[in-house]
Amino acid sequence: METFTAPKKLTENFHYPDQRKRCLANLSDEMIDPPIIDIVHAFNQFPFCFTLQSCYGHFLYKGQKDQQNLTPLPAIKTIAGVDYRIAYIAFCIENSVSGKKLLKRLEEITLIDPQNIQLCSAEWFWQRQVNSYALQVEPDRFKRKDSAVLDYQEALTIEKIRNAFFIRLKELL
Repeated sequence: METFTAPKKLTENFHYPDQRKRCLANLSDEMIDPPIIDIVHAFNQFPFCFTLQSCYGHFLYKGQKDQQNLTPLPAIKTIAGVDYRIAYIAFCIENSVSGKKLLKRLEEITLIDPQNIQLCSAEWFWQRQVNSYALQVEPDRFKRKDSAVLDYQEALTIEKIRNAFFIRLKELL
């Protein structure tokens, strides 16, 4: 699935309050990866944004096939390839002063590692919900995909960046 397009400009959305209410009414903790439940809930407390989807980022490798794997990569250098499922949070942001400030702060999070963290729009999100953005952790060369096969050393690097990414999101709150 293609997940990346350049961030679009915020636009007027007169249906934002109703869309926010409807989306949050359909959200349950079972839909959220446990390590980021608090982050998702905290963002959804702000009236100027709401979350659309999220993923903590999962690492699968030989001997680890759990699609929802949350455990850190093992310290075993014999792992050749790691199937990385992208870490991200997708937001709908209100076209308001507070929404614009949030969008700027989200963009600043990419500075942790611009080669591996992107703020983007995704056309399929935007078609469903205008003013939607995703903040994602993905090596730049794979930024248009929702998964990638990485060598073990790069996977370790991405894991560290993902952890710093979520820490920074907590700090933003």
